[in-house]
Amino acid sequence: MALIVGSKVGGYEVVARIGAGGMGEVYRARDRKLGRDVALKVLPAEVAVDHERLLRFELEARAASALNHPNIVTIYEVGCFDSTSYIAMEYVDGTTLRELISGGPLPTRKLLEVGAQAADGLAKAHAAGIVHRDLKPENLMVTKDGFVKILDFGLAKLSPTTADGVSDLPTISRRTEPGTVLGTVGYMSPEQAGGKVVDFRSDQFALGAILYELATGRRAFRRPTAAQTLAAIIQDDPEPIATLNLKTPAPLRWTIERCLAKEPEQRYASTRDLERDLATIRDRLSEASSTVGLAARADVRGRWRPVALVVGFALSIAVAVAVTRRVTDKPPPLFNQLTFRRGYVASARFMPDGRSIVYSAAWDGAPSKVYLKQAESPESAALELPNAKVLGISASGELALALDCKPTHFGVCSGTLARAPLLGGAPRAIQEAVQEGEWAPDGALAIVRDVDGGGARLELPPGRVLYETKHGHISHARFSPRGDRIAFVDHPDEGNDEGAVAVVGRAGTMRSLTRRFVSVRGLAWAGDEIWFTASEAGNARTLLAVTTAGRLRVIHRSAVSLTLFDVSRDGRALLAREDETASVLGAAAGETVEKDLAWLDASTAQDISADGKLLLLSEESGGFGGRQVWGVRKMDGSGVVRLGELGTLVSISPDGKRLLADRRAPEVQISIIPLGPGETRALDVPGVEIASAFWWPDGRIGIRGREPGHSSRVFLLNPETGARQAVTPEGVLTENSWALPAPDGRHLLANGSDGSFALYPLAGGVPIPTRFRLATREGIVRQAADGRSIFVEGWQQLPLPVYRVDVETGVRTHWRDFAPAERAGVAYVRDVVLSADGSAYAYKYRRRLSDLFLVESLR
Repeated sequence: MALIVGSKVGGYEVVARIGAGGMGEVYRARDRKLGRDVALKVLPAEVAVDHERLLRFELEARAASALNHPNIVTIYEVGCFDSTSYIAMEYVDGTTLRELISGGPLPTRKLLEVGAQAADGLAKAHAAGIVHRDLKPENLMVTKDGFVKILDFGLAKLSPTTADGVSDLPTISRRTEPGTVLGTVGYMSPEQAGGKVVDFRSDQFALGAILYELATGRRAFRRPTAAQTLAAIIQDDPEPIATLNLKTPAPLRWTIERCLAKEPEQRYASTRDLERDLATIRDRLSEASSTVGLAARADVRGRWRPVALVVGFALSIAVAVAVTRRVTDKPPPLFNQLTFRRGYVASARFMPDGRSIVYSAAWDGAPSKVYLKQAESPESAALELPNAKVLGISASGELALALDCKPTHFGVCSGTLARAPLLGGAPRAIQEAVQEGEWAPDGALAIVRDVDGGGARLELPPGRVLYETKHGHISHARFSPRGDRIAFVDHPDEGNDEGAVAVVGRAGTMRSLTRRFVSVRGLAWAGDEIWFTASEAGNARTLLAVTTAGRLRVIHRSAVSLTLFDVSRDGRALLAREDETASVLGAAAGETVEKDLAWLDASTAQDISADGKLLLLSEESGGFGGRQVWGVRKMDGSGVVRLGELGTLVSISPDGKRLLADRRAPEVQISIIPLGPGETRALDVPGVEIASAFWWPDGRIGIRGREPGHSSRVFLLNPETGARQAVTPEGVLTENSWALPAPDGRHLLANGSDGSFALYPLAGGVPIPTRFRLATREGIVRQAADGRSIFVEGWQQLPLPVYRVDVETGVRTHWRDFAPAERAGVAYVRDVVLSADGSAYAYKYRRRLSDLFLVESLR
């Protein structure tokens, strides 16, 4: 039965009924604890006892809660109250696309903004293996601030687990009326309409159908009955966009047509590529509109095509000349170099007088120190302060420092927050494990720190949570000039610096202002704008500005990577020009001098053969478009043999002749790839949902996965016969458990939730407890050849220590340290790979070199 206004569901009070979807009714409710509005989705009483629908309801929650993206509705809580299952989620105050297009086609710029944001959100979901399957105008909302939110993952499926065809669930819009089912059918892909297996490309088709409708004011596939609509989706092409709306730029028409291709293979191989195409067209709309409007007419009036092309070419030249004149009329920015030593500038701030500059830097391999500099002076004065990073400067000139700051995320470190007077006096410690410390104009202090178990918190003052993430991290928190808001970068993932600029008020209301960039590092307020440095692709970060209303503009584009630290009241900026590389050093057996084994400029050592003769590398250089590409090279340093995009995790077989590849998208697939002649073979394990795989010393394969209705465990698989056996009992492994062959090859070594390791006999029997333990921030490198011990590496230490630990006794011996001979700019060392006897090795290190500049004439 429907909920009554004023009734309580868990910690929420129902305010009003919003509508309904295929998975349940939706209400606006008030979070009584936090005092915020939420959207409350509940299952009606008559279907709450339906096990299948309840399972789908829980699936929606699990799928959506795994995502953290400004264009996807945020899940707050999943619960059950008085036999009522519910999801509490972000309340979106806005308008559905169905309501927006009721008056006809959208303006092209607004269409592209909506499309790019929707594609950005879908790309995030698809990267996580989640397919929406019910995308339509009713499930896309535009907030009053212009942000697109994807709603209702009620029909979502997790790609690795099942393959679904056409949904049998009706969809009810806010205004339930005849034809709703037809509306849903009208956005199905041909494969979904035909009852075939669907993947992320089905969502691309649905988005293409939505964009078609936004551009033309008509549905791409609409027939008198649902059956006829399905047939049209499978067989017919929609009417050309150019015949319905001549103003639609040709690049946009081509993008929509590609999305609406009948065969999934003809659509985009990655939804991220679709998002980038839409964003590029949007950002260059003036160029597209000036030349392709004639081309659109030429599509309708073929005899004018030659004339249109000539005129279009002439117009493009005229536009280029006009743009060139306009740009050259503006004086170029003036870059004044402030630092001249070899190392890395971690932070820099203007003092309250706007002339003096305080910065922290690690020069020539030494620990980070704090320096004071006058812009007109070539010298910097080192302050009498310990190893520290400058986080902020108060209006009275007091410093907020992070003492002994250790890297935690890309461009972020964590240390002890301390206050220190600029001239004289020891720092006073305030809080441990802090990543950001920012002073408001009124003297209030905001901090950022990670949360145990994942996510991060922005606190004002320390201890009062202003904003919290479930995943990822927060960086570059900065108060507005009036002190009423804090801008920051919201990073959805921990392992990179992808993110979007967001702002939160002192009352805790948070809004994302930009789409997600592949790299965001550096942010500061400049009046009412927020300036930041970010990259849409590759490593070169551009200086951008965004208003609190979300209007984005480019300030300065550079071929090198920039990081913004601060902006003065008169518009001068402190910018660092950065050169960041990931490289690999190593040595073959018997060699005493390390050599460069990197591929390009973003290399990682992934594995080394047991005999120490072959090195497996991955490369994510901009030369490969930022994609992860795999290759092998001999340890003598000879050329790299490119293998292609193999997956997420790849390892070399014990005999050195094959690779085990783990590809994650669009679904988990394990493959055995020959390094010599032969064919790649997909690994099929019927009845097991695979999470990961690893080699066993005798050539068999360990499978980490679960059978339907069971929890995760490890199986041992013979890839030739398909025979498998369970090695660990259910309920032992957690998401963060290690599982690998023990050094003797007769047991599996794995740890449980308490961190303790045990040996699980392959022949069956009772697990054998061990004294083997991993310290905090340690990882396993590999088994040693002695049959008793494991090589273990430390994390976030320089140099990086590696220990040999006896599995049964737990006795550990320091084996050796790893670090480049030249330490200047080295941010970290990690990912050590060793041969079985440890005589051959390789490791990854990241070097960051930067120079600080005072930049004028930027506005």
